[in-house]
This record gives sequence, C-alpha cells and structure tokens, in this order.
Amino acid sequence: MGLLDRFKTGEAPPPGMDKGLDRGLDKTRTGFLGKIRRAVRGKKTVDDDVLDALEEALISSDAGVAATLKIIDRIRERVAEERYVSSEELQGLIRDEIASLLLDNAPERPAGFDAPLPNRPHVIMVVGVNGVGKTTTIGKMARRYRDAGKSVLLGAGDTFRAAAAEQLSIWAERADAPLVRQAQGSDPASVAYDTVASARARNADVAIVDTAGRLHTRGGLMDELAKIRRAMAKCVDGAPHEVLLVLDASTGQNALRQVEEFARSVEVTGIAVTKLDGTAKGGVVIGISSDFRIPVKYIGVGERIEDLEVFDRRAFVDALFG
Repeated sequence: MGLLDRFKTGEAPPPGMDKGLDRGLDKTRTGFLGKIRRAVRGKKTVDDDVLDALEEALISSDAGVAATLKIIDRIRERVAEERYVSSEELQGLIRDEIASLLLDNAPERPAGFDAPLPNRPHVIMVVGVNGVGKTTTIGKMARRYRDAGKSVLLGAGDTFRAAAAEQLSIWAERADAPLVRQAQGSDPASVAYDTVASARARNADVAIVDTAGRLHTRGGLMDELAKIRRAMAKCVDGAPHEVLLVLDASTGQNALRQVEEFARSVEVTGIAVTKLDGTAKGGVVIGISSDFRIPVKYIGVGERIEDLEVFDRRAFVDALFG
C-alpha cells in the first residue's frame, strides 16, 4: 500500500481503535492528512518542500510551534542518517515522532475510572475558564465513576455564575450523584469545605468540586482558587488530591496559554481536553503533551454522557493517522 493510500480518510478504523476517538478526530485528521497528501504527491524523497508542508500542517492543526519544531528536527535528523528514506515512509516517521513526544512527559496510560483510589474520599478540584466544558466534564466523570461502582459527591463551587449550580444539578441527576450547593454569591471556599466534609461523613469514594472560570480580575480568580484549595485541605489532609484543568480544543493556541497560567497558580495535576469532535484543532493535544509535564487524562469526543474517555496516547496517534 502506498503512502497516499494510507492517508485516505473516512475509512473504518483499524481493529481495536476506539470509534469515539476516531470520530472525534475526524476533522483534525481530514485537514492534517489532506495537507500531507498534497505535500508528498509525486515526491520520491523527503525534501525541504515536504518538511515545510509538514510544518505547516502541524502548526495549522495547533500542535504548537515548539512541538512542531521538535518533530521536524527529529524527522530531518532521521532522514539525514538513513539517507534513503522515501516519501513512502514519511507517515511512519511522523507517527513515530508524535508518539515519542506524547510518551516523553506522561505515563503510558492514566488510571481509568475503575482503578483503585489512593484516598477516601478522593478529592478532585476542577478548574478552567468559562465555556470550556467544566460542568459537562464533571457530570461525565461522575457518571463514569458511578458506572465503575464508586460513590460520588459533587460540589457546586462556582457560585458567581447564575446558571452554574443549575447546570451542575442537571448533570448530577443524570449521573445519579448527590450535589452540595449554596445560594448564588456564597463563599466558594465554604462550598468546597462542605462538599469534602459531606463526602467524608458519607464515606464517599470521590468528591468532585466545580470552580468559577472568571472573576473581575485574573488575579482575583487565581487567589480564589488558592483559597478553595486551603479550605479543602483543612477538612481532609492532602486535598485536593487532583487538580484537573479543563481546556476547549477549539481554542487552539489559547489553550496552551491557559495551561501556563493555571499551572503557575494552582498546581495542575491533569488535563481534560473537550470538544475534540467539533474542531480541526485536535493537534493541540500534541502541543500540550510536548510543552508541559502535565498528563492529559481525559478527552471529550461528543455530547453524550458517556463521551468522556481516558486518554490513550497510542490510540490518539492511531486515530490521527486513521
């Protein structure tokens, strides 16, 4: 099979490939592979024109400048060493180098929802700017934990946005998880404390606390998140045990800037990337994995409550080159 045949899109995924992920990356894959297909058409070797086109394809898919340059440099080095690499082998080279970047900074696969938890309650603080899908992600996480046989309690810590608690209440009902909430405008740290205390009293397995995505000033938001962390720690030692940053894939390079900002302030331990199914900018996952030593834990590939997947980097590469 030739290189151009391998780049065909719209075909059934290989056996074992997750169909949700394959579907979620369809727009990214179509744009990315289309550009590569045009770059290698009629080529017998991997020359500067092919590498320039590959660089453009990666950047336009929002892989980020740093990650793109790493991939291009590695491919250029391999081509120089092997000397007779043809365009027929370019797909394998690209796949290898992207997989290598994804493998460098993260464990092979984050623990799934059915994995044993190191704490009880295991407290997860969810952060991110407004509109990225925090509430939806929390609801999906709660459902996945419940399906895995774990008891879950949710906390409506975004008391600044009028609809936030109502939205989380709907998701809590869908996930069959109790919700701790207070009146709009209440102290978010108080809600977080009550949530963790309630989870401890109920002997719940998991407590997931929503937080605000915007205050009047950026510094105000980060100060508020730090206050929420301190309130949780007063109730349960080491809480929160995870700080999950939710990013919208469709924001592209802006998502990378959000990682920088939140990581400086709240010690982010994991990342969830949402809305992959609605954008051609799924390459942002490559940039995040390359630029930061923070694992991508979950990806959102649809609107259904089950459309939240534990991120598997090998499956991601397979789907990208499907």
